[in-house]
Amino acid sequence: MNNIFNFNRFWLLVKRQWLEFGKIYLISLLVIAGVFVLFYLWNFPDPDKDYHYNSDGFLNLNFRIPLFLTSGFIFISVIASSYFSMLGQKAKAIIELMAPASSLEKWLCGLFYTSILSVFSFLLVFYIVDLTFVTSIEKSIGHITVSTASGAYPIPKTGVVGIRTLFSELLVHKEMRSMYGIPFMITSIFLLGSVYFNRFHYIKTAVVTLLFCSGLIYALVKVGMWLTLHKVQDSANFGYRSHNDEVFTFILIGTAFITLFFWTITFYRVKEKEV
Repeated sequence: MNNIFNFNRFWLLVKRQWLEFGKIYLISLLVIAGVFVLFYLWNFPDPDKDYHYNSDGFLNLNFRIPLFLTSGFIFISVIASSYFSMLGQKAKAIIELMAPASSLEKWLCGLFYTSILSVFSFLLVFYIVDLTFVTSIEKSIGHITVSTASGAYPIPKTGVVGIRTLFSELLVHKEMRSMYGIPFMITSIFLLGSVYFNRFHYIKTAVVTLLFCSGLIYALVKVGMWLTLHKVQDSANFGYRSHNDEVFTFILIGTAFITLFFWTITFYRVKEKEV
C-alpha cells in the first residue's frame, strides 16, 4: 500500500474505526459527563452559606479548575494511549496492518480521533455541563451572602452575584492562550507510546514522560542557578512583569514544536509497523 492520500479510502477507515471504538468512546464520554454532574451537585452553592467572589464581582467556584485539568488529562491521555495498542498484539496487529489504507491515512486517522475528536468532545461535554449548572445557579439563587476574597475581616453583604462559565473565566486571562497547545502535546506523547510500546502502553509512557520532565526541570534549575551565581538582584525591577511577556509566546511555540515532533515520530513508527 503506497502512502498517497486518498480521501475516500481515508473516510472508510474513519468509519471502520468508529464501528470498533465508537461505543466505547461514547460510553467514556457519558462516564466523564456523569463525573462532572456529581462534582457540580456536590459543590452546588447553598444560599445559607457565605461565599467568596473575585475582584470582578463573580462567584468563585474553585473546584472547577482542578476537575477540568485532572479529568481532561486522564480522558485524552487514555484515549490516545489505547489507539494503536492493538499493534502490540500479534493476532490483532495482522488484521490492523492488512486494512486497505496507507500508513499516512492510518496516521491521520489516529490524529483525528486522539487529538481532534477527543479534545474537542471533552471540551464540549464540560462546557455543556458547566453552562447548565451556571444557568441553574443563577435561576435558583437570587440573593446569597458573599464576602470579598481578600482582607483579614471581609465584610459580608447580600446581593445578586454574577456567575461565569469556566471558559469565560479562563479567557479573561491572556496568558491562558499560551496553554492552547498543551492538550495536543499530551495526546501526541501518549499516541506515540501506544505504537512504540507493545504492552502496558499507558504506564510506560507516563513513567518515561515523568522521568524526562523531572530531568528537564532539574537541568533547568541547575542552569538557572549557574547563570545567576555571584550576581546581585536588582530590587528596583523586582516584581515587574511586562504585559507583553514573551515567555507565553515561547510556551506556545515550544508546545507546538514538541507536538509536531512526536506526531512525526509516530508516523514513521506506524510506517515501520507496516514493513
